[in-house]
Amino acid sequence: MKNKIAIIGAGYVGSTIAYATMNRGFASRISLIDIDEEKAEGEAMDLSHGAAFVKPVKVTSGNYEECADADVIVITAGKNQKPGQTRLDLVSENADILKDIIPRIKEHADNPIVLVVTNPVDILTYVADEISGFPRGRVLGSGTVLDTSRLRYLIGDHCEINTSNVHGYVIGEHGDREVITWSLTNFGGIPFDKYCQICDRNCNRAEFKESIEERVKNAAYEVIDRKGATNYAVGLAVAEILEAIIRDERKMLTVTSRLNGQYGLTDVALGLPSIVGGNGVEKALTHDLSSDEEEELIESGRELKETGSKLDL
Repeated sequence: MKNKIAIIGAGYVGSTIAYATMNRGFASRISLIDIDEEKAEGEAMDLSHGAAFVKPVKVTSGNYEECADADVIVITAGKNQKPGQTRLDLVSENADILKDIIPRIKEHADNPIVLVVTNPVDILTYVADEISGFPRGRVLGSGTVLDTSRLRYLIGDHCEINTSNVHGYVIGEHGDREVITWSLTNFGGIPFDKYCQICDRNCNRAEFKESIEERVKNAAYEVIDRKGATNYAVGLAVAEILEAIIRDERKMLTVTSRLNGQYGLTDVALGLPSIVGGNGVEKALTHDLSSDEEEELIESGRELKETGSKLDL
């Protein structure tokens, strides 16, 4: 069976990723791995019962041996963010969990692509890259792909423009220090500030930007306060990344990868617009940002590097 996805962690996020992947039809096999074997088996059974409504796919559960023939291994296992917690509050416990998972993967898989979704995703992507020793680009994180989707939705909703025609990126940390690149944001090629001059919404650009930044940054907290977890949007975001890898689409997505001098940053993982294809992250790109945006990004990177340096790797 080709195009196999193994998902470690069959909770809200892991099972929703499996569901989104199954619906998109690019995987022929999906395997769920969880410390709670019955939970993983139950999720696999439930998904399998919908096989008549999607393209052929076999959904199973198992142990780490399932990683041996997987094209991509997704890690969602870890402590969940609770109301009032930031993503960085989870760093120590989830880093320890990852330090247990990566060696188990290496026992069965020689050179897989590993996609980290567990928060704080940027630091944990660095941890996975550091302790795995896999080639550059084959360990990546879900980064700010979801944050970018939230940004595009909120702007499109306000301006009454289809989300697919709103272009822009959230970069840096998937967290409180994420950076919205207003200098790159455009509507079908028209720069954001120029479009605002001809828009009939009569909004104050400065106040609008501040409002959008707060809503994007706090989106996960708002959802968690109301329903206890985020899972649907992140499931769709990760399925987008997985399809880009499996189909070698070379799609530009704001995934997290270990930087190699971009914006002067090294030994840290951050979300940047990157070419994602069959080998994982083919290249993390830089843009001509505004001076404020670049300064915020560099400061975000330095803070994450400092936090990561305190971990025992």
